[in-house]
Amino acid sequence: MHDFIHRKNLEHYRKLLSADALDEGDRKYVKKLLAAEEANDRRPSDLKHDD
Repeated sequence: MHDFIHRKNLEHYRKLLSADALDEGDRKYVKKLLAAEEANDRRPSDLKHDD
């Protein structure tokens, strides 16, 4: 379940950044969220079944 949410968060943040609807402050905040989510990427050896 956590992997699903993680993937959806990454997808959502990238989609927000690809749109031109954000002002500079919002864009900076979403970039920070994306960086934090990317930092939480697990390595294949660390994967567990979260289902």
